[in-house]
Amino acid sequence: MHRKLTRQLANMASCRRTAGFTLTEVVVASGLLIIAIVPILRAMTIAHINSKSIEYKTHSLILAQTKLNEIKARSVHSYDTLFTQENISLDGAYLCDVTDDSGDQVKTITVSVGYDLNDSKNLTTDEIEVILSTLIARR
Repeated sequence: MHRKLTRQLANMASCRRTAGFTLTEVVVASGLLIIAIVPILRAMTIAHINSKSIEYKTHSLILAQTKLNEIKARSVHSYDTLFTQENISLDGAYLCDVTDDSGDQVKTITVSVGYDLNDSKNLTTDEIEVILSTLIARR
């Protein structure tokens, strides 16, 4: 009986010791979490920045293709028109520049589109995301 009671008391004591975490364990676990979370947050921030950059480039490409197709369609009926334009607002903060080399039989049309990062309503070289060029011949 005495042996049984001693064993029960030992089991109860060991249960109490393993029932929770010590302060040292909590501090070590918190430190490991902090060490792991910082690089993860940095990676997520970089991924978000890259995602925005890809979004700007993709949308700029779509807008540039649309503008180039519009110019091609207009050139069928009015080839002699000068198509040069600067800082055209396309879809919010996206801006477009169009250059026309005014060739006699064949024109080179260049469309530059980008996101106006500094909200200056002026497309600068560091804001240009996409540049598309095409040749248009007189019909």
